[in-house]
Amino acid sequence: MTAYVFPGQGSQFPGMGKDLYDADSNARIWFEHANDILGFNLTNVMFTGSEADLKQTNVTQPAIFLHSVVKAKVMGDAFQPAMVAGHSLGEFSALVAAGAMEFSDGLKLVAARANAMQKACELQPSTMAAILGLEDEKVEEVCKTIPGVVVPANYNCPGQLVISGTVEAVNAACEALKAAGAKRALVLQVGGAFHSPLMEPARVELETAIAFTPIVNPRCPVYQNVDARPHTDPARIKANLIAQLTAPVRWTQTMQHMLADGCTKVVEVGPGNVLQGLFKKVSKELVTSAA
Repeated sequence: MTAYVFPGQGSQFPGMGKDLYDADSNARIWFEHANDILGFNLTNVMFTGSEADLKQTNVTQPAIFLHSVVKAKVMGDAFQPAMVAGHSLGEFSALVAAGAMEFSDGLKLVAARANAMQKACELQPSTMAAILGLEDEKVEEVCKTIPGVVVPANYNCPGQLVISGTVEAVNAACEALKAAGAKRALVLQVGGAFHSPLMEPARVELETAIAFTPIVNPRCPVYQNVDARPHTDPARIKANLIAQLTAPVRWTQTMQHMLADGCTKVVEVGPGNVLQGLFKKVSKELVTSAA
C-alpha cells in the first residue's frame, strides 16, 4: 500500500516549482490560476525570490501548498494513494490532492491560515526549539514544570520533538531539557509559537473560514495531525483542521499508524525530502521516494 505525504513549512527553497512550470503546460495553468486567486504573483516569488522572501509566512505556506498540489495533479492517473497525510500545512495539500477539497478553496484557506498565524505571532514574542535525543515523555514532563507557555508542538520522529511557546519559557525549557539529558536543544528561526496555545487567535479566525469551506469524502483515508488517525468523514476532518492550529503535530504517531495499517511505500509530494527521512527513522526497510 502506497502512502503519499505532503511537507510543511521549512521545506521551501528558491526556485521551487520552476522546473514544473517550464516542463508541463498543465502545471503552468495551475500556477497562473493560483496567482489569480491570491491577487499577487506568488510564482514570481517562488521562482526568483530569495530565501528571505520565501521565509515570509504569507508566502511560504501558499508556495509549499501550490508546489505540492500541482506535483500531485501532474501525476495524473499515476497518483493512486491508499492513504495520505501532510505535516502541519501539508495536511491542506493532502486534502486537496485526495479530492476532499477544491484547489481554490484549499489555497484560500492556506492563505487565510498564513495571515492569521502571522497576526498571532505578532501579538507576543514567541518561538520554537528542536529537542534531540530525549524520550517524548521526558520532554512532556519537563515542559509542565516550566512557568509560562511551552508545550510539545511537533512529534517529528522518535528522539526528535519540537517545543513551542513564549521566548522566555522556550529558553528555560531548553536549559532544563539539556540538564535532563537532551543531546541538543536548538532554538529555531521561526516566526512564532506554531501549534501552541499562543495560536488561539488564529484558530478562532480560521474556524469560520473552515466551517464554510465545502469538504467532501476523500478518495482515501487522510491521517490527520491532531490524532494521527485516518479520517474520511467531512465533519470530523473540519474539526481536526480547526484544532490543528493549537494542537501538536503527531507525525511520529501518524507514521506508526500508517505502517501498522499496511503502508509499504511512501511517496513525498512537494519540495524537499524531510518526510522521507523521518519515515526512514521509523522503518529502515520502508521504500521511500519523491514524486
